[in-house]
Amino acid sequence: MIQCRAVCNYHIMATEIIVITGGQRSGKSSFAQQLAREFSSEPVYLATARQWDQDFEKRIARHRSDRGDAWRTVEEEKHISRPDLTGQTVVLDCITLWLTNIYYDHEYNAEASLKWAMEEWDRFIERDFRLIVVTNEIGMGVHAQSETARHFTDLQGWMNQYIARKAPEVYLMVSGIPVKVK
Repeated sequence: MIQCRAVCNYHIMATEIIVITGGQRSGKSSFAQQLAREFSSEPVYLATARQWDQDFEKRIARHRSDRGDAWRTVEEEKHISRPDLTGQTVVLDCITLWLTNIYYDHEYNAEASLKWAMEEWDRFIERDFRLIVVTNEIGMGVHAQSETARHFTDLQGWMNQYIARKAPEVYLMVSGIPVKVK
């Protein structure tokens, strides 16, 4: 069981990073939102989804509905370092969709995408805020059938490692249960 965290009114001195990873529909977003509400009465939801089709529109609408009115939503598909989130508690949901946008815009070049993503990530975490990151462990599922998909799985794994290395807390969601990894 995760300890309840008090809402703090002090200035966050450096980016505090909590990573929540797991499979699809494992409860990552719900857990991230729960943590954010324990830290702040006015959390920020940094949404990275690009509206590719009607299914994505439905998913985005469901996430908005699940969050409720207490949340301020900031939508940023790629340039996550642009919004000024200083002093805020932020849920970034999610790294996988963010990387999808980068990978697509870099014409499915995993190496160029990883370089760009790492540089953008480093700019992003230079500011002072509390960050709860949602990401996916897509390499634990079915082996991708296409070369493009396999390269994306590699990209996702490398970026997850890069982010988790800098995070003092990492949770793996298993069937809705958070398992503390670090």
